[in-house]
Amino acid sequence: MTKFGQFIGTRSDGGPPRTFRTQSAPGESGVSVLRTRLNGDTHFHATAQQHLISFQLSPYLRLRCRMAGRQLEHDPVRGTLAICPAGLDCAVKTVAPADMLIIAVKPEQLALAAAEDYEPEMELPECFSGYDRRLLDAAQLLASESAQGYPNGPLFWHDVASRFFGCLSFGHMSKPGRMSRGRLSRPTLLKIREYVLANLAEPIEVDELAALVGRSPFHFSRVFARSIGMTPYRYVVHLRLQEALRQLREGRMRLAEIAAETGFADQSHLSRWVRRVHGVSPSEIH
Repeated sequence: MTKFGQFIGTRSDGGPPRTFRTQSAPGESGVSVLRTRLNGDTHFHATAQQHLISFQLSPYLRLRCRMAGRQLEHDPVRGTLAICPAGLDCAVKTVAPADMLIIAVKPEQLALAAAEDYEPEMELPECFSGYDRRLLDAAQLLASESAQGYPNGPLFWHDVASRFFGCLSFGHMSKPGRMSRGRLSRPTLLKIREYVLANLAEPIEVDELAALVGRSPFHFSRVFARSIGMTPYRYVVHLRLQEALRQLREGRMRLAEIAAETGFADQSHLSRWVRRVHGVSPSEIH
């Protein structure tokens, strides 16, 4: 079983498997970067832990791609993207060395990004060949930050990762042909979000959120995690952190006051969550 940011490539000529390990800044951005050169026939094993978004960086190079039982042979222009959703096998055969930029994406983080736009039903379909200049620009900026050791800091990395998620969510996700009954609807998510934001300074229990939408706590928690990519508790923390970061950047309140306003137990509790999710201390946020 591979972990996030790691995947295995095997070669059809019987050569030894190669383990690819991507790089990511501190924190929980949900994206990781690999820039590599492929040569010959390489097959990537399926993994449920990550979507793979790849960009072909070598000009005028013939590729034979396979994904989910389908095949395409083409001559992609530089910057052409391919999307292999989590759980699918994908393979690429090159006639010459090919420079590739691969962004590994945590499915739960992409689900959250879609939910932030009130589209919890969206899914990421496979794509053999496409072009998206904004997505490519964000991917190359992530690659540059990674290669240089994150000179602009983890917060900048997180901002670019959010931009990447936004481009991916808006331009490449779609609603499935048949809507799942085991997911939250857009109006339901909006109702939950508004309730949490209106009560940030108060304790918020799962029972309250479940009662708000007329479901049992157990069933609500399962459906919520399937729709948003995280538990109700983590979603509440996510919204608390968003507001805390906004207030930290404004610089008008002390850390203890911000912690109280956004529902954290104290400033140490807030500091721990900022470090865990964003990889920096509150004093580094401006």
